[in-house]
Amino acid sequence: MKRTTLTLTTLMAALVLAGCSTARPPENVQLDLPAGYKEQATLDGAWKVAAPSDDKDKGAWWTVYGNEELNKLVVAATESNQNLAMALARVKDARALAGVVDADRGVQVNAGVGPTRTGNAQGASTTYRAPLSFSYEVDLFGRLSDASRAARLDAQGQEAAYRSVLLALQSDVAQLYFTIRSLDSEMDVLQKTIELRQEALNLAQRRYDAGDTSELDVAQAKTEWATTSAELEGVTRERAQRDHALALLLGKAPAEFSLPVASFSAPIVTVPAGLPSDLLERRPDIAQAQRQLAASSARIGAAKAAFFPKLVLTGAAGYESNELRDLFKWSSRSWILGPVVGTMLSMPILDGGRNRSNLARADANYEGMVANYRQQILIGFQDVEDNLSALRTLDRQLVFEEQAIGSAQLAARLADSRYRNGSASYFEVIDAQRSSLSSQRARIRSAGQRAVASVGLIRALGGGWTTDKAVAPLAQK
Repeated sequence: MKRTTLTLTTLMAALVLAGCSTARPPENVQLDLPAGYKEQATLDGAWKVAAPSDDKDKGAWWTVYGNEELNKLVVAATESNQNLAMALARVKDARALAGVVDADRGVQVNAGVGPTRTGNAQGASTTYRAPLSFSYEVDLFGRLSDASRAARLDAQGQEAAYRSVLLALQSDVAQLYFTIRSLDSEMDVLQKTIELRQEALNLAQRRYDAGDTSELDVAQAKTEWATTSAELEGVTRERAQRDHALALLLGKAPAEFSLPVASFSAPIVTVPAGLPSDLLERRPDIAQAQRQLAASSARIGAAKAAFFPKLVLTGAAGYESNELRDLFKWSSRSWILGPVVGTMLSMPILDGGRNRSNLARADANYEGMVANYRQQILIGFQDVEDNLSALRTLDRQLVFEEQAIGSAQLAARLADSRYRNGSASYFEVIDAQRSSLSSQRARIRSAGQRAVASVGLIRALGGGWTTDKAVAPLAQK
């Protein structure tokens, strides 16, 4: 009776402790956030606590460029890109693993049937059993709940990683598209320049045949024609490589896709950068780091709980008979409650330092996740500043390049007129035409780079700011 009382007292004390968690609360990571971005005019706004909202619809941000061809390419990429498919598979795997871990918190029930042969000095006998056994671990110190929470946070982290891959894919498609179209414009300028070079060569040849100039002018004209033709081939090669890269993003082999050459005018889109504190809520990579941090905190709780007692309730009910024909009769029913082997309440005493080492690993992992979280935030700030700086300088650069184009084209026309009148050397014509071509190509590249930088800023900010529907939400997948 005394033993029974002691056992019940121990059990009741353990049940009172059930549900207690040893998990450390997630550390309130201190971050010194600037009031505004360095490369942007200071904005008024108060600091606010970061609450990840990366799962909210960011809108079909690429539609702000007003390019239907780009819209179709982005949608096609989200449907067929293999990296995105792999990211989605990792989400499914993490969700399934969370279900596996969470299953440990429920009652485990198993059924079986079979004979048992026993013997002694008086003889041997066979017993037939058909038991239904169950077991349930009482989550005394939150070990199971912490492990389950960590697994769920891991799944949420993979969801954030999926959104990060999705945003990167959409951005890469848009940036490649603008780069290709910029190269198309550059090829068009080079092709027109080659035609002008051919006309200049014909003129130099006629003047040479008429004895008005030397063979040097003809040689120089041929050189300029060949040089410009070679430059066109170089741009054509670069364009082909970008086209192949775009095919890969669309989940196709290069032979299965080709973006037709088309004229293009680089769009001018102004992107609102917002406040630095907004970045913590919008960027999926920062959200992923935050969930990894929370998961590592939960694992510390699970590691601490391993030092404390573990309570498992077991039992079985079913049928037992010495005759197979009587096995499932009502009179053959049987049951047992309590552990069959070992003790109901167990606690580790000597484990060779395993639990202590597991806790040390969990602590170290948490420290690493804190550093990773802070690093991702710093990377986010850098990405925004880089693209803000690019947009600011490219805007000014385009103004100067427009002026340079006007002056260079005027100089080229004057030099050509003077050469035709015999008052200037062909060298002056070549120099002026080179400057004109260089100015035009520079402006085309800068305009393309500005479009690419605007996409980069949207990506750095974590997506768009419109309310239009984007691709199907992750939850539907």
